[in-house]
Amino acid sequence: MALLVGTLRLLLGGFFTLAGAAKLLQVSAPVSQQMRALFEQFAEAFPLKLFGYQPDPRNYQTAVGWLEVLAGLLLVVGPPALQQISTLLLILLMMGAIFTLVVLKESLRTYIPAVVCLGLLLVLDTCQFLARTKTD
Repeated sequence: MALLVGTLRLLLGGFFTLAGAAKLLQVSAPVSQQMRALFEQFAEAFPLKLFGYQPDPRNYQTAVGWLEVLAGLLLVVGPPALQQISTLLLILLMMGAIFTLVVLKESLRTYIPAVVCLGLLLVLDTCQFLARTKTD
């Protein structure tokens, strides 16, 4: 079980670190423009918009990028307590991504990455919980 948890943590941490870095870095002009356009749509569907808060799309992209990078790195190299916190933050981020896609009425095909990541994060969280309860 420890090997499964370690492998899953490494894969998810690496994935989120790279995904966050792509949001923060100017990879190429077309990719950056496409990312900016996506975050303009995402800002329109931001969950807290119901309460009157709508983020600036650039700041939203930067915040999500940093959250993914930091949580991904902590998931790989952080102490157990921070790994648990980063897993929770990434679960919440994926739930927000799915909510956003629902509000934007995107095709089911676009949900697949967020749903798969959410599922894997929930498996990781469950395995971490079971490992903790075995040692206690």
